Amino acid sequence: MNAEIRLKEYRAIWISDVHLGTKGCRAEFLLDFLRVTESDYIYLVGDIIDGWRLKRGWFWPQAHNDVVQKLLRKARKGCRVIYVPGNHDAFARDYVGNSFGSVEVVEEAVHLTADGRRLLVLHGDEFDGIVCYARWLAVLGDNAYTLALHLNRWFNQLRRWMGYPYWSLSAYLKDKVKNAVKFIGDYENTVMEAARHRGVDGVVCGHIHHAMIRTAGNQLYANCGDWVESCTALVEHFDGRLEIIHWPQVLSTVVGMSECAS
Repeated sequence: MNAEIRLKEYRAIWISDVHLGTKGCRAEFLLDFLRVTESDYIYLVGDIIDGWRLKRGWFWPQAHNDVVQKLLRKARKGCRVIYVPGNHDAFARDYVGNSFGSVEVVEEAVHLTADGRRLLVLHGDEFDGIVCYARWLAVLGDNAYTLALHLNRWFNQLRRWMGYPYWSLSAYLKDKVKNAVKFIGDYENTVMEAARHRGVDGVVCGHIHHAMIRTAGNQLYANCGDWVESCTALVEHFDGRLEIIHWPQVLSTVVGMSECAS
């Protein structure tokens, strides 16, 4: 598939919520994306490895290892790879200030865009009251979410059998739940307010698995999404413009063009 996609070069790429170590992780999609993209910076914006799930049982197929190796190769070739741990890979916060295989581990970062904007980069779990103040409720929610991802996997196997492209049932259900929509809006506003107090021009985060770019006044909010539901990344073009890449849509477009050509 990736042979049909032309190499895309970006100034920076942000990836979050990959959840390596879980069955819901779409590692093959992420590998395809990494193979056909080059950038000066890659920010790993937390929950790259799911330590919560791995503590309950080991799950680490070859594709998950391939993702790690691909990122390490990019770092060795000169791409600056910066890892900002999240709540599911909080164990990595013990290594803040260190580098592993040229991958820098930091608590948070500030990215300067080509057009001069300063963007605070963090995972964002510190702004989620459920995670901060009621961890047992977060774990309960994680179990329900895992069930939704399990159903999503079977749902997409049926879609492939019927000739349809990947589509996230779990993301669709989350978007339709009123309380979830309100939570997302509150979360975005809280993160933007924190960035405003920090004196930066905006924030890039993850955590809630909801890719988005929006502005309020002069403040920018960007969420790079995830690689278990929507399979999205945030990218910066060389003129400083930001864009969300929806990888399943890219693949379905390539398939459609191939079918038309044949």
